[in-house]
Amino acid sequence: METIDIRDAQTQLARLLKRVAAGEEIIIAKAGKPVARLVPYKETKSSKRKPGSMKGKIWISPDFDKADKEIEALFYDGPIEPDLSER
Repeated sequence: METIDIRDAQTQLARLLKRVAAGEEIIIAKAGKPVARLVPYKETKSSKRKPGSMKGKIWISPDFDKADKEIEALFYDGPIEPDLSER
């Protein structure tokens, strides 16, 4: 793994990308400190979605959308604007 200064990387980007595409990893440094790593891109295989594959594994409560009384009271009965005099 080779370390290259950012200025050299800017001028040699096309060459560096060819090396990375061939499998090499390159570290880009700024003022001698590593800031980035160029690595070959690897395509991930995505599996096709299968409808119904989670059937029987997920449960939703019948009252999942029931309003919480405390929150509802704050929403409807609370002040419209905060009381700034308490600060």
